[in-house]
Amino acid sequence: MTNPRNADHDGIIEAVRTDPSDYVKVAVADIDGILRGKYMDKAKFLSSLDDGFGFCDVVFGWDSADECYDDAPYTGWASGYPDGAVQIDVSTFRTIPWEDQRPFFLCNYLGSRDDMVVCPRRVLQQVIDRAEAMGFKSFMGMEFEWFNFRETPESAHAKGYRDLEPLTPGMMGYSVLRQTHNQGFFGALLAEMRAFGVPLEGLHTETGPGVYEGAIVYSDPIEAADRGVLFKTGAKEIGHRFGILPTFMARYDTTLPGCSGHTHQSLWDLDTTTNLFYDSSDPHKMSPLFRHYIAGVVELLPELLAFVAPTVNSYKRLVDGYWAPTKPTWGIDNRTVACRVIPGSSKSTRLEFRVPGSDVNPYLACAASLAAGLYGVERKLELRPVTTGSGYHDASADRLPRTLEQATARLAESTVMRELLGEGFVDHFVATREWEWRQFQDSVTDWEKNRYLEII
Repeated sequence: MTNPRNADHDGIIEAVRTDPSDYVKVAVADIDGILRGKYMDKAKFLSSLDDGFGFCDVVFGWDSADECYDDAPYTGWASGYPDGAVQIDVSTFRTIPWEDQRPFFLCNYLGSRDDMVVCPRRVLQQVIDRAEAMGFKSFMGMEFEWFNFRETPESAHAKGYRDLEPLTPGMMGYSVLRQTHNQGFFGALLAEMRAFGVPLEGLHTETGPGVYEGAIVYSDPIEAADRGVLFKTGAKEIGHRFGILPTFMARYDTTLPGCSGHTHQSLWDLDTTTNLFYDSSDPHKMSPLFRHYIAGVVELLPELLAFVAPTVNSYKRLVDGYWAPTKPTWGIDNRTVACRVIPGSSKSTRLEFRVPGSDVNPYLACAASLAAGLYGVERKLELRPVTTGSGYHDASADRLPRTLEQATARLAESTVMRELLGEGFVDHFVATREWEWRQFQDSVTDWEKNRYLEII
């Protein structure tokens, strides 16, 4: 099923009802973009279609390591971590090829508090609704780079995540040879992702030992983000079958480039007949609306950076000369800038937003960048001068925040992002990133041991 969102609602329910499996798999994406879910008895699933079901709100009250936040405003020990309401999104129906075609659904977390939306999927939907109210239909496509190791979760943990064996040696970007060396895994990603409703328009090796890049077919932003979340989870599940451990860390090794999570974007009319970014009379095929959109993303990038670089490790990727942008810039087919304009036909002219890494929460990457672009369109913001040549050497643009702490502080001060994404959500997200930074600050790292243990 390549486009599950177009499936018939009643037909989906009947397919689940008559499926031989006794259990359905359901999941929500937490604040880090990690899927949290469970197997649900089919009878309970069917009875939950109208009114939803309860799900402990700790999924938005803890971090990626299941440690509870100490000061997040949404939930905590004082509230007792009650159940929050979860609504099944029937349009996300898929069957999981590597689980004997088990039915699978994504859900919207409605929550246990009416005054705060913390579900990233719902935050994105609110931005999409704003775009449509403005007369725009948005399309997005995500692509991810990631490292693969000949390890299991157990073997990697036993090694302390050091000296892991890469799937292939050497720096072999776009290598036809390396594709054939692991044809089983490569072929499974291509075939099973498509069967899972996550079609890839391209898959190739990237520069770095054991690095792949997958470009997912574009869709509306919710479906694009769904596919992004499911791709990362699916790659790990498929990899496990082959004794392969994928990682979507933004940067795994100091000596190697990081891994991106670029987002391709365009705005169309509501009938989806006209690409509003395209202007045949412009030398770069850029419409005035396209320029305003990019101006919004560029202007707000320092304030929204924490949404697209959400971990401590994200900022190890955003360094000069490692294929990741470090300044709020734009350029024509320039891979050193934050916003790469891809001029093409009336169908293909688009923006590639190059700041997000592979560790991003797809819903928040899409929501933040779309909201910023709409902000620019609404206010008809003027676009700063184009960057030509290396974006790292553009002295007219200030450096983006260097750490999660700095980026979170910029977001905390932003009235605009609160206006665009919701004050309650931004406050909650800021608290989660401040927690993440404190966990890092309290930790003793290998770098410190190597530098100080013997000499000091």
